[in-house]
Amino acid sequence: MGKRSNRSSAGAMPLRRKYASAISVDRFSEYSLHADYLNDDESSNFCNDCMARVPYATLIATIMCCLGVGVFCGTMYRGATLSVLMMDQVFRLRLGWLEAVQLIFATIGASMSALGFMILCVGCLATGATRTKVYRAWRTRVGGRISCAVFMTITYILQLFWLLIFAFLVVTTFIFTMFWLLCSNPRVTELNQCIDLTQFSFMFPNNTKVDEMQICGAQEVKLFCKDYVEKAEIMFVLATIATILVILSLVHYLMCLSANYAHIRDHEKFQELQELQYLQDPGDPDSPQPGMGTLGSHHRGKDRF
Repeated sequence: MGKRSNRSSAGAMPLRRKYASAISVDRFSEYSLHADYLNDDESSNFCNDCMARVPYATLIATIMCCLGVGVFCGTMYRGATLSVLMMDQVFRLRLGWLEAVQLIFATIGASMSALGFMILCVGCLATGATRTKVYRAWRTRVGGRISCAVFMTITYILQLFWLLIFAFLVVTTFIFTMFWLLCSNPRVTELNQCIDLTQFSFMFPNNTKVDEMQICGAQEVKLFCKDYVEKAEIMFVLATIATILVILSLVHYLMCLSANYAHIRDHEKFQELQELQYLQDPGDPDSPQPGMGTLGSHHRGKDRF
């Protein structure tokens, strides 16, 4: 009995031994639990390992978000500055709240950049072989799912916020386009007639006089049209395009976070499926362990977990 038990223990192979897998469930996306990863070309293997850990979808969304937010903050800061100068020098109105908007733009840019890089970190942890190492324990998987859910909620709220900004910029761009069309009127450019803005009286304070809403004189028309309206319109058009880019990046973030949430949730199921596949398929010619047939037949009643 002692020799027989020693022979059976010597013939059996440990379950946690690493061996090359040719039929892994996720062989095309990440390293298997049973993979050996040893290759003659170590530099090529290392390069492939690094490339497999990069979350390309989240990286593209982060680049779109940073580019859109950067253009938005720069153009809106310049557009708000031109609007303040136009109201001060042309209409003799001082709007103090526009100066506070410039600080808000800088805060939005820093916050969105920080959010983008945090979501990129979550994507790196949930991609390729990194997910196998980081989310191996139950607590880490729960923490990963919670982080994905929290970022999904924040991203959804920010998307609604940026949709409101987009609607505001569409109205603002339309108003400055109307200003530019008034400046391009031949009666203003050739006959030196006044620019009447009384139809835009809702944009001025209630105590504004009618004379202050009319722009007369070549110097004042040039100051209004060339120095402020023309430049501000370009800034607001670019800001609108940047807002569309940010909204697309937020939609892309939602898709990436949803996919990462599903990957983290189903990671344990994939591991169990691999264990079942290697323990219940003893006749596979690609099986990396020839002794698995005896092991699988011996433990067939214990494998169904």
